[in-house]
Amino acid sequence: MPQNISIVENILNANDRLAEENFARIEAAGVFSINIIASPGAGKTSLIEKTLPLLKGKLRVAAVDGDIATSIDTDRAAAAGAAAAVQINTGGDCHLDAVMLRGALDQLDLTQFDLLIVENVGNLVCPANFKLGTHKTVLVASVPEGDDKPYKYPGTYRGVDALVVNKIDLLPYVDFRMEYFTQGVQVLNPNVTTFPLSCRTGEGLEAWVEWLIEHSKK
Repeated sequence: MPQNISIVENILNANDRLAEENFARIEAAGVFSINIIASPGAGKTSLIEKTLPLLKGKLRVAAVDGDIATSIDTDRAAAAGAAAAVQINTGGDCHLDAVMLRGALDQLDLTQFDLLIVENVGNLVCPANFKLGTHKTVLVASVPEGDDKPYKYPGTYRGVDALVVNKIDLLPYVDFRMEYFTQGVQVLNPNVTTFPLSCRTGEGLEAWVEWLIEHSKK
């Protein structure tokens, strides 16, 4: 086996072990956790901004935001109503990993929350390869990205638990074939829970929020 492949496998195996530790820690605190992944501009932060006000008085939410630089997304989450918000700057890495999340968890008293939202770095490839230790992985796709993304990024679509299709208000104006997109998703991940919605208009957000509440109350 080539040495570089062996090194990558060792890194991923070590990350998976730390992810298991993160999961045990989150689970012991009775917190439901999600890892949101997407390409840049798909609407991860917008989804969080629109979700948090709808959870006010229902769930206590902590947010962890990963980005290469700046605290812009963390500031937006805090302004939208997150009870606590932690920024992770990766310094150039295109994804979060279990070590980074462990550092963020150290800054939170998890027993004070019902839901932990982790916003990963905007990227459709790397974040899918590094487990963090959350209960669910949520992929945000958006209509302007095109309907071919399940076919181009099968590994990413295959490994998620829920799929948010954002910006459906643009369907009349963008050449996006929902049936073609859905067929690609179903071949890869027939049991995925899908939420077509628009962060701009609010359409479809209710079902998404109900899903979060349902899983957080278990």
